Amino acid sequence: MSRFEVNEYQKQRPVVQMAPLIDIVFLTLVFFMTLSIFNQQETEIDISVPQAQEAKQAMRSPGEIIINIDKEGSFVVNQNELTQEGLERMLMKVSGLFPDQSIIIRADENALHKYIVNALDACAKANIWNISFATQKKKNESP
Repeated sequence: MSRFEVNEYQKQRPVVQMAPLIDIVFLTLVFFMTLSIFNQQETEIDISVPQAQEAKQAMRSPGEIIINIDKEGSFVVNQNELTQEGLERMLMKVSGLFPDQSIIIRADENALHKYIVNALDACAKANIWNISFATQKKKNESP
């Protein structure tokens, strides 16, 4: 046997294992399905947002926080009802972890202005300035 001969073990080609690849695809699928369910839950809260003539569909970022405000002035974030102080504490924690956090305020069209200002005050105390308001496009009324 010469010194430069390659034995049978080294001649074998690499083998791609299918079981780990299927596991990775399955876990990725489960992750995105779960993520889409949480995004959908925020919009299922019974809030009728105001209509705007120039409303546009915005692309949501994965980490955006949606503050839902109903007409009685209750704050709901991630399916949890919060008080004004609870909202401020939660936003302080979030801004400490993610300084450029974005917020969407989704207020009922019949909610009093003071509740929306309270949410804006909580964002300001937490040093969060990337704030958007949710609206829906006005439907064209044809005669």
